[in-house]
Amino acid sequence: MPIARKKLVSIEATPYYHLVSRCCRRCFILGKDSVTKKDYSHRQEWIENRLEELPTIFNIKIASYAIMSNHFHLVVFIDLDASKKLSDLQVIERWHKVYKGTVLTQKYVKGEVLSEIEMDLVQERADEYRSRLMDLGWFMKCINEPLARIANQEDNCTGKFWEGRFKSQALLDEKALLACMAYVDLNPVRAKMAKTPEKSAHTSIKKRIEQSLKSDKPNNQKEQVDSLMNFAGCARKDMPKGIPCRLTTYIELVEWTGRQSRKGKLGKINTDIPELMTRLNIDPVKWMHITSSFESSFKGIVGESLSIIDTVKNFGRERALNVSSCLYYFSKSTK
Repeated sequence: MPIARKKLVSIEATPYYHLVSRCCRRCFILGKDSVTKKDYSHRQEWIENRLEELPTIFNIKIASYAIMSNHFHLVVFIDLDASKKLSDLQVIERWHKVYKGTVLTQKYVKGEVLSEIEMDLVQERADEYRSRLMDLGWFMKCINEPLARIANQEDNCTGKFWEGRFKSQALLDEKALLACMAYVDLNPVRAKMAKTPEKSAHTSIKKRIEQSLKSDKPNNQKEQVDSLMNFAGCARKDMPKGIPCRLTTYIELVEWTGRQSRKGKLGKINTDIPELMTRLNIDPVKWMHITSSFESSFKGIVGESLSIIDTVKNFGRERALNVSSCLYYFSKSTK
């Protein structure tokens, strides 16, 4: 039986989540179908464009993504602070960009005079919309539902487009976050759809590398992609909001991981280990495994074992799951 969504998401525990949606029967209805020879890659472009638009509406930022031929991955950040700073009017205006709202919210946005009772109803709607703008279910609904309608219309058919509800995994700490981001960014390389990260179509790493190459600034000041969450650099006092790593350091880590993946020999790792790998204190062989098999390695909440034990009650659960896998894969080798 599927776990209730409220037990999969807890902003108090972590703002970072790994999301996956798969097409029905895992058919190739997003990319090029090798059997029918039909090309559906324009649907991948549609999703990518949607991923640029929705973070300007929702208080959910994209850390990484990969849009494959029959599924897509996201690593997202729920921005609670940004949500609190929005006025009721801003919340309603944002919601109206994806849904019509109610007659009263439409009047409120237009500046029409409302009675006290009507204003109370508008306030209730604003609170509801504020919550929805941080909700992963509503965020994914705004991607999946329109695409399903477009695809069914193109294919002149009806019925399910997506396999089922999207999958979500909570990422509790820096190790889990960066490992999952690398796993997502390297999906096309692992699937042999691209030879290098910078040639991986419809991925966040491709966008980041392209933007980085355009900039002539020093490595620690490289320009970042507006539609993606910023890298904030190493953890420090008064650290700005963002992924706890330097952009160039992360790109180096992904490129190194991609080179090892192409060799196909996880037991033989180059001695030229990236600096970030050393700082994360993860065994390189274990790193290669989790960045190639993240979903199969972890079936629930992901993080160092103590992180899971300390935060499991925030997810409404009685006991911690996935502890043994996290303890093994995120520990440094004793050899």
